[in-house]
Amino acid sequence: MNTLIILSALGVVALFAEIFRFRKGLFPLILIGLAAAFFFTAKEYNHPQVFFGMMNFDNYAVIFSCAILIIAFLWFMMAKNYFLQETSVTDHFALILFSLVGAVVMVSFNNLTMLFLGIEILSVSVYVLAASDKTNVMSNESGFKYFLMGSFATGFLLFGITLIYGVTGSFDLTTIQHNLSTGRETYMALAGVLLLMIGLGFKSSLAPFHFWAPDVYEGAPTTVTTYMATVVKTAAFAAFYRLFSLCFWQLAAHWTDVLSWMVVLTLFIGNVSAVRQRSVKRMLAYSSVAHAGYIAIAIVAMSVPSTCAILYYTFTYSISSLSAFTILFIVSRHKGSKDISAFEGMSKANPLLSFTMTVAMLSLAGIPPTAGFFAKYYVFYTAINHGFTWLVLVAVLAALVGIYYYFRVIIAIYFKPEQQLVPIKVGPLHRTVLIITTILTLLFGLFPNLVLGWL
Repeated sequence: MNTLIILSALGVVALFAEIFRFRKGLFPLILIGLAAAFFFTAKEYNHPQVFFGMMNFDNYAVIFSCAILIIAFLWFMMAKNYFLQETSVTDHFALILFSLVGAVVMVSFNNLTMLFLGIEILSVSVYVLAASDKTNVMSNESGFKYFLMGSFATGFLLFGITLIYGVTGSFDLTTIQHNLSTGRETYMALAGVLLLMIGLGFKSSLAPFHFWAPDVYEGAPTTVTTYMATVVKTAAFAAFYRLFSLCFWQLAAHWTDVLSWMVVLTLFIGNVSAVRQRSVKRMLAYSSVAHAGYIAIAIVAMSVPSTCAILYYTFTYSISSLSAFTILFIVSRHKGSKDISAFEGMSKANPLLSFTMTVAMLSLAGIPPTAGFFAKYYVFYTAINHGFTWLVLVAVLAALVGIYYYFRVIIAIYFKPEQQLVPIKVGPLHRTVLIITTILTLLFGLFPNLVLGWL
């Protein structure tokens, strides 16, 4: 609960920063506030608390909240220079902080009302951020499209919540689980579960509800895209798994087949579409869709190891994505292009960017000894142990396709000639972010229990 109070207070302070003229001190204050939020969140580990039956800060909520705060801390370091160019920097920071409040609510809700509020607090902020580059038509289109599609998906979510309430007479997760386990497995309940799956599938960018993601990711400012691909996706999957593991596991025989085919569609649409892209940003957008498919495999094979697999995958994927998008932001700002050709021959003039981008691509492709390899390994291990070997085989085939387009970037960096060898200046904050994310990617790949040991 302290986390929500600190983040909300920071958001309010950011709103008034312009009025009271301490805009320059806002950035360090936010970093200190995020560090404090992380400290107080970590203190709640092994000390579960339930607040009025609405929020449950158990170990699951604490660990995912800590992961989100770490990612957000690194994201602020990555995005500082971009937002300082904006006259409304305080508004941007406030929106991010309020969206973090929504993310924390999504990983700790104990009532369907709080799930809805968490999703909306997060989503409304990101709608505005996606359209924050007012001079860019693509950014305006991105925000408008995300708002329309998100509102439509929210309708499915609310309708599903309504049906579940109609069957069980409660929004409380424990009560819902108890009532469904006593024989209330009606068609109305199954319809409610399906509608909730559609709503959360949209937020997680699972096919066939992914169609907004490539256009929104490409049109939004790169820093905002980074936030959506990391914090938003982590919160979405944490909420997805929390709801289905607590309430609907006894109905798994009815919805796992549907989710399995959604996974298959997601894996192939994401990976095959990414192969056709020349824009690295759009390629990473389709890559994000594909990774949603891998994470969802752990939900299909619902079990105790699934919790660890989802935590490890979302966290390590976010770290690698943060590194890749940071480099894309630096290179595109320097060369004015997001195309793969902008990375050609970069190894000779920019060894740091080249090495960190290579590690990020290897991790996203699932190549050992990076964290991405063990993320896929734990997801596949969980699925095979619960009889979903066929789904793992499909995922392995899709991963082979993924290796191709990730290695195109690496080949461009090391084996393609560059017409002009121009060193790219990397600021101290960006350099720090790249070094930290690269070290974490390699460290968690070599010692995965550093993450897995907490759940």
